[in-house]
Amino acid sequence: MRKTVASWALIVFGLLGRQAAAQSPSSSELDFEFFRTKVQPIFLAPRHGHTRCVLCHGDPDSRLHPHLAALQPGTLTWNEEESRKNFEEFSRVVVPGSIKSKLLVHPLAESAGGDYAHLGGKHFASQDDPEWQVLKAWVFGAKAAPGTGATKPRIIQTNFAGDNIDIIDPGTNKIVGSIEGIELNHGAAAAPDGSRIYVSDEGYSTLDVIDGRTLGLFKRIPLSGHPNNISIGKDGRRVYVSIASQPGAVDVIDTVALEVVKTIPTNMGIHNTYVTPDGKYVIAGSIQGKGAAVIDTATEKIAWTVGLDLGVRPMAMSTNPDGSTKWVFMQLTAFNGFAVIDFATHKEIKRITLPALPEGKKPYPAGNEVSHGIGITPDGKTLVVVSRTNTSLYSYSLPDLALTGTAELAGRGSGWLAVTQDGARAYVSNAVSDDVSVVDIKSMKEIARIPVGFSPKRNIAAMLP
Repeated sequence: MRKTVASWALIVFGLLGRQAAAQSPSSSELDFEFFRTKVQPIFLAPRHGHTRCVLCHGDPDSRLHPHLAALQPGTLTWNEEESRKNFEEFSRVVVPGSIKSKLLVHPLAESAGGDYAHLGGKHFASQDDPEWQVLKAWVFGAKAAPGTGATKPRIIQTNFAGDNIDIIDPGTNKIVGSIEGIELNHGAAAAPDGSRIYVSDEGYSTLDVIDGRTLGLFKRIPLSGHPNNISIGKDGRRVYVSIASQPGAVDVIDTVALEVVKTIPTNMGIHNTYVTPDGKYVIAGSIQGKGAAVIDTATEKIAWTVGLDLGVRPMAMSTNPDGSTKWVFMQLTAFNGFAVIDFATHKEIKRITLPALPEGKKPYPAGNEVSHGIGITPDGKTLVVVSRTNTSLYSYSLPDLALTGTAELAGRGSGWLAVTQDGARAYVSNAVSDDVSVVDIKSMKEIARIPVGFSPKRNIAAMLP
């Protein structure tokens, strides 16, 4: 019986794959980090008129070689171990430095120098195709940029009404990366080593896990309810997700298993979670519940609660000399200022009203988020507070809480802020003008505005590869 063209193509592909495996030298001549960050995304990329590489080469029942590790349920890319396996597999169809490597000629059009058959089709019509050029670069010894494994300061800026998250380099105030495909992104947190970024996804009610190197979406973890903001433990082993939907809770995610391991009921919808500087507690604030629950991270149970007369919004914390939590600064619904909670006594000890507007300056319509966005410099000496209605950032000295400076903001709808690791700058997200104000904390001057995505809100400072 005559064999079909497809059958012959399968035989040819298999023979060529085995031939390449026999003649290919050690994969140590090829760069893993370049493969992981540049080559692997090509296997996942959608292709107009073609099947994605991963669908055939990642099929566990397929006889096609080389074989990609199967994507685990709920994941959108590969972890470190799986990437290593993919690297070894694809190294077998590469002869370093050879334009005749099967990785290059199989998916390339014959008219452009490709060979006879590739069951997945001829994805690249020309050797000028950018993706084919990436494959060629790897084959010819391209390496990841020096310092790829090192971490650098970054601002992670969510864009609530957009479908991306911007990565800002505070050294240049330029956008240097983007996390794509997450709509209604809200809270963000990063692993201490920058290997992963976590984002609360209000569209899917999931915690989305992103590879810190490639910025590719890795996994969506289903949550117990509709989420708002998140925080991460000091050692990076737990992520704490605010569950805003009633009756309210904090979901605890194990960052090794990548699953919810506990849901802590709070009896009030939670908007924000913050881990104390010593890592021993999580403070879960509620707008509707007008209070906060303080969770012991060792027992993962509520240790105590505090009630207020207004809803609790963003928070910041100061420390005692031994690193334990001293005060919690809570911004409140419809109040242009903040409350001071003594952590030891669990009581409000002071309430600070932000300065009145200068004569002739009109307040910005801020709704209930009158003062929104608060942070402390890493040296613990300065508290910075955003007033949306005043379109200003204020600085206070600690521990005396004396007003030390005012920075007028040119953006509109000022809300969240992130303080850089060196304490030099504050990045204030402006949800209405779709940009981020950069404020020099020492001089209290706005020194730049960075256009970002739609309705930027929560932002954090992180160290990323």
